[in-house]
Order: sequence, then C-alpha cells, then structure tokens
Amino acid sequence: MFKKATAIGFFVLFISALFTPGPALAAGNSEVLTGVTAGKRRIVNHDIQQAKLQAVSDALGLAVQNAVAGLLSRQVFASSLDFFYDQVISHTSDYIITYRVLGGIENKGYYLVGVESKVDIKLLEKTLTDARILNADKNKPVILFFIAEKTPSDLLPKYWWGNNLIPYKSLAEQVIIEKMVQDKFLVTGNGPERPDPSFYNITFDSIYDTAAAMDLGRAMKADMIVFGKASSSEAINRMGEEKTFNAEINLKGYDLETGETVVTSKVRAVAKSNMDREGNTKAIIKAARLSALDLSSKIDTYWAQNLRKEHVFDVKLEGEMFLPRFIALKQRFKQMPGIENMQPKEMGSNYAVMEIFYKGKSSQFADAVMLKTFDSFGLEISSVTDKLVTIKFIEKKENPLSDENSRIMTNPVEGNQDITQ
Repeated sequence: MFKKATAIGFFVLFISALFTPGPALAAGNSEVLTGVTAGKRRIVNHDIQQAKLQAVSDALGLAVQNAVAGLLSRQVFASSLDFFYDQVISHTSDYIITYRVLGGIENKGYYLVGVESKVDIKLLEKTLTDARILNADKNKPVILFFIAEKTPSDLLPKYWWGNNLIPYKSLAEQVIIEKMVQDKFLVTGNGPERPDPSFYNITFDSIYDTAAAMDLGRAMKADMIVFGKASSSEAINRMGEEKTFNAEINLKGYDLETGETVVTSKVRAVAKSNMDREGNTKAIIKAARLSALDLSSKIDTYWAQNLRKEHVFDVKLEGEMFLPRFIALKQRFKQMPGIENMQPKEMGSNYAVMEIFYKGKSSQFADAVMLKTFDSFGLEISSVTDKLVTIKFIEKKENPLSDENSRIMTNPVEGNQDITQ
C-alpha cells in the first residue's frame, strides 16, 4: 500500500515538475523538437502491457501534434485537421527520432506514462510544405520544374514527363531546386516519385508541350512552372593540357494564372577536366548554380510585382447576428491598406456580397482577414477561390476550456496532457 501511494505521489510530483516551462528546441539543433508528453489508456482484461504500449503511442502522437502546432498558426492548424489526422498522426513513428519512457503507473483502472521524445522537425516541415500547409502565407510562389537534360553520352534528352520516359535524375534540376528551396521558394512534385501526368488525364504531345506542363502544374497546385533544357558538350578550346566543356541552360517561367511567359533565363558556363564525364558534370553544375541565382532574382522581382497587382473578387459574409457584425467587419475592411475599393452587390437579412478591389490575391486577402479579432465574435473562412471568399461569423466561446473537444487536451485524468508548457 505504501509503495503504491509512494509511486502515485512520485508520479504527481514528476508531472508537476514537467509543467515548468523550458526551451522547446533541443540546444544547438533547431531541426529537432525535444519535449515530454503524457499518455493514458484504460487497462482492459488486466492487460497492463497493452495499455502501456497504447499510452506510449498516445504520448508520442501528442508530441508530434505539439510540433505541428508550433509550426502553424492557429487558423492554419484548424483548417488542416483532416490532413493532420490522415497524413501525420497516422504516421507518427515517421517523425519520432528517439524516445524513452520516463515513468509509468496504474491509477484507477488506467495506465499512465510520461515519455520524453525527439521529433524530426525538418521532416515535418517538408511534409507540411509539400502539402502547401506550411509557408502557405509566404510571399513566394510554388513552382513545378520541367528541365530536360542532355550530355554527349545521351542519344536523346532525358526527361521525366510525357511519352517514352527514360528514368533519370537531372543534375541541373537538382542543383537549381536546392538553391531555390534555400531561397524559401516552394517546390512541388520533386520527390522520388514524380507526378504522373496520366493520373490527371494529361497527355504530352511532345517533350516541349508547355500547355500540358501548365495543366500538370495547375493539377499540382503550383503557381508557376519553369520549363526548359540543360545541355553540355566538349569545347574546341583547351586550357593547357586539359579539355574544356561548355554547358548551357535555357529556361522559361510561366505564370499559371495567366499562362504567360513571365521569366526567361539563359546561362552558360565552362569547366575544365581531363575526363569527359567529369568535365560535362562540372560544367552542368556550374551552369545550374548560375541559373538558380538568375531565376531566384527574376522570379522574386516578378512575384513581388504580381502580388501588388490589383485583383477583383467577391466576398460573401454570412452568419448569426449579421447586421452589427457586418458593420464591425466592414469598418475593419476600411482600415486594411490593401483594399482600394469595395462595393455592395447583394444584401440580405443574414448575408451580404461585397465586390473587393484588393492589391493582392484573394488568398492574401483571406490571410489578412484572419488576423482581425473582435471581442464578441470570431471569423471562419470556409472557402477561398480566385473569384470568391466566403466568411462566416461564429460565436466566441467565453471559456474554451469548457468545450468538450478541449477536455481531452486539458484534463490529465481524462486524456493526454501536454506537459511541456
């Protein structure tokens, strides 16, 4: 009896100690999140081991959830719950680097554990970025690359899209994408499995079918595509006893909203070597680095100008206690610097449609609106398209901790508890 009471008392002290705030990131490593979480499962048929395993699994799931919540704003997190549960929580083990069980006890038919874990933030960021959830509000376009590559040893250019595919990894494309990602551009369709055009019922008539490439880019939810080719060859000139090799990369960037060519880039580079294969490789890498610098600068310039373009779209407002809330929100609209003009189009007892002239896209407008807060009500953006943003007025809870959906996160007896805060 004494031992059991002591164990429970120790666990309570252990939990209390863990509520002390501490650094979220492991010292010296911003790519790993180290923390402690607790899990609890009911003991069924006296199977303590099974309850312990399930409790540990819950604690690890909570660790990953804390990491996601730390990366995303509350609004983005709430709007991405389906992806979070389907694609992240169901693969918790993919994001856990290491963990150890710090303690565990039986209590009132439950098994409780405390678990210290390290979450792979870099992999989590990649998952969320690929899904266009992380960095969704950044002023950078999402890009899909199509770069064919040919060296003297290749009979035909190699490429990953269209017909007669030859599996390959474009060296130029790899170097360019790495640099673009470093510059905070978002790149889609760049995994080991490149997007299959046939999955989207898209057919390439030729390797240079830019219309099909733009269709695939839109299917992949990209903002732009970069299309072109890289090539290398041995030059007639020599540098002493060494051969020289030339590389050239020609690329065009297309805005998928308009279908127009908005960026062009053409770079050349030369490298020297006594070996043909090495010389061609060095020349392509050198040209790719120059190409990435050129692309990054030109796309940044274009995109910044594009974001400042005036767009016209409708905003539908609806919800309970409509009129006073509509008036309050309309006053906030007048204070938003990006709104050039707004005109009423429809007005009902519990809804209104406004035509908005905004310096930016509808998605940027939606992001800006979500930053607005009101004392007596909240906002929910239920849909965003190029032509329409739908905003609903929602009730503001007096005490969110009383909500049944929050109970599992706030009561250490009834569910998992985040004990890192």
